[in-house]
Amino acid sequence: MVDNVNQNSSQGMPINSLSDALQKVTHAYRSAMAQAIREAEVPLPVTHVRVLKAVSHMSDCTANAIAQRMRRDKAQITRVLNELLASRLINKRGNPADRRSQLLEPSIAGTAMMQRIKQLEQQTLARMTRDLNPDEVELFICLARRMTDNLDASPVQPLNSLENPV
Repeated sequence: MVDNVNQNSSQGMPINSLSDALQKVTHAYRSAMAQAIREAEVPLPVTHVRVLKAVSHMSDCTANAIAQRMRRDKAQITRVLNELLASRLINKRGNPADRRSQLLEPSIAGTAMMQRIKQLEQQTLARMTRDLNPDEVELFICLARRMTDNLDASPVQPLNSLENPV
């Protein structure tokens, strides 16, 4: 078993907690993706890429569904969607189930952009996992899903309730 408290990262800083490890892997992945996007001259900020990705992967996609999935303010998502619409990367059409909302889908240009972004993701993930075997990658995916499910399923307790249990 690996001793996470004493194990050093590639930059000589100890990874002494799960929190540190999660923050480091998240930051490293996001930084690598942002760099790949810049180097490939993709003309979109990272937030726009994430929203375009959501539009491309969600069925019956609406602005509200994206805001909930990304845990962002609906007004912020709406601004990004308006910019993606203006760039002709997405299309909108009436929602037959709810006339107050509109369904979003990638345009032909948006689909082509997502294929380009998907290639960048694959290259970044290949770099990230190059020293891992398939079983280790599958274990990481399984553990990350369980941790996310745990956080999504249980309500946050105020700090004072943890200090003074009833």
